[in-house]
Amino acid sequence: MRKIKIAIQGELGAYSHIAAENLYNGAEIKTCATFEETFKQAYNDPDYKIVIPIENSLAGRVADIHYLLPKYKLQIHGEHFQTVEHNLLCKKEANIKDIKYVRSHAQAIGQCQNLINKKKFKQIISADTAGSAKDLAEGNDKSIAAIASELSAKIYNLKILERNVEDEKGNVTRFLVMGKNIEQPEFSDKKKFITSCIFRVKSEPSALYKCLGGFATNQVNLTKLESFSVKNTFEQANFYLDLEGHLDQPGVKKALEELGFHTETLDILGVYEASKFREK
Repeated sequence: MRKIKIAIQGELGAYSHIAAENLYNGAEIKTCATFEETFKQAYNDPDYKIVIPIENSLAGRVADIHYLLPKYKLQIHGEHFQTVEHNLLCKKEANIKDIKYVRSHAQAIGQCQNLINKKKFKQIISADTAGSAKDLAEGNDKSIAAIASELSAKIYNLKILERNVEDEKGNVTRFLVMGKNIEQPEFSDKKKFITSCIFRVKSEPSALYKCLGGFATNQVNLTKLESFSVKNTFEQANFYLDLEGHLDQPGVKKALEELGFHTETLDILGVYEASKFREK
């Protein structure tokens, strides 16, 4: 049986790697340096799916993703909510008294300020958490620690000095599973679904109000609505939208048809089963 191929941004041990393993145990993982490289991998090779973070419960949205969604127009096949637990890692021969610097991704650094301030560590910003662990393992400096996952410690043979060093517990990242091919599940009234789209409103008064009216009249619940600028201007905005429901439901279909009347562009990014995490 052929292994599922998954592309992620970051090194092995990243939270994207953990999410991919939870979704597709034993999958063939390809690491990519940037989010755009990850999108390109799936765009150029339909055999690949990508597992990418789109938002975090503490840090908010992952801004780069919103600009890549309309550019590559990959289809969303599913979602996954991954608990994020940061750990302070060091070389095997080091101890806490040796540590003067801590390196990690900017978001991880921001989420562990209590520890950093208490220990008076100097911060080193890196491209990703697992990459910080990998660089630490390959270097010889005992004064540097990394903030990364427990999996990173195992992969790169590092010691965990302190576990769960994040300022707030319950840190969760929402990931999207995407691919070039359309994989739309059949509607079932026993399951809950999410439909995602990106649209651009017409440049006219009350445009967004008109766009959203159809969801109210058809009793369709929106779980997310975010704007982001178009082509580095402030004149117009794209909107990313998640709604509860399936395209085959009459109310959803009517609401999206009405949305289409008041938009310049409308792209359906996918219909997929809602994660059980949403029921918590």
